[in-house]
Amino acid sequence: MTTKIIFDTDPGIDDAMALLFIEASPALDLVAVTTVFGNADIDTTTRNALYLKDRFGLAAPVYKGTDKPLSRPRNPSPTFVHGENGLGDVELTGLVPAQPEAKPAHQAIIDIARANPGEITLVAVGPLTNLALALEADPEVATLLKGVVIMGGAFAVAGKPGNVTPVAEANIWNDPEAADRVFTAPWHVTVIGLDVTTQVIMSPDFMEALEASAGPAGQFLNAISKPYAAFYGGRDGIVGCCVHDAAAVAYVIDESLFEVRRGSVRVVTEGIALGQTLQKVEGELFGPSAWDDQPIHSAAIAVDADRLLALYARTMNGVVGG
Repeated sequence: MTTKIIFDTDPGIDDAMALLFIEASPALDLVAVTTVFGNADIDTTTRNALYLKDRFGLAAPVYKGTDKPLSRPRNPSPTFVHGENGLGDVELTGLVPAQPEAKPAHQAIIDIARANPGEITLVAVGPLTNLALALEADPEVATLLKGVVIMGGAFAVAGKPGNVTPVAEANIWNDPEAADRVFTAPWHVTVIGLDVTTQVIMSPDFMEALEASAGPAGQFLNAISKPYAAFYGGRDGIVGCCVHDAAAVAYVIDESLFEVRRGSVRVVTEGIALGQTLQKVEGELFGPSAWDDQPIHSAAIAVDADRLLALYARTMNGVVGG
């Protein structure tokens, strides 16, 4: 059986890697793409989603989401990571993308979940504002989704505890209030954070092999990966690029790639630790705290990097055309 996916995304170089991974996987059925601000402004991220849909023949509709956080100003777009156009400043030629669907993203999430109760997994790889808006409009949506898999956060288990501050990961930091609402809602959440995504590296050799084996999609992904890898090399000394968003997709395909730790999760919404994700491990005993009586979620703490990379390469091998 295939898993039906809503992909909530802010494309984004690694978002594009994840989106084409979803489309290529026989285990997944992409039913909708919902866009959000983050790696670029909402008009750019929506344009990029539509461009990828048109160029690579994706059937799923695209719904435009929110352009700002719930209650704070939007942070500047990280053009030094993803380029001015969000896709590494690779020239996007040959297509004039269609318009998104008229329905806003958060309402599309609600409607699709209600039409397919217990069948939809929402994979969220940008700020969690669309999810928070869906909860606000229809709290029952949390009980209607099969699960929510988030690329975001960091729990200081392995790798770096943050990538935009010493303690905060970008997706959570971009709207910490929305993230805290999502983590305190009663859906089944798994967080794939920097603890594991920084352990999985697509090397230049991996990307060259992908270009050779995965047709037009591989050629495109190799092209947009180069400025991304240059950023990681300059900042962190990494040879290649971290697999962030595609790791969340890999979890949906094969949970055995990861080890998870269960517990309630809260997000810091003020002060110098803004955007930090903190988990109270299930079964640990403390005095009264903000983690009490909150839903139990899973956070990834280890990953089999070699198997994940092999899954990505095998899945992308010649499946997505365009």
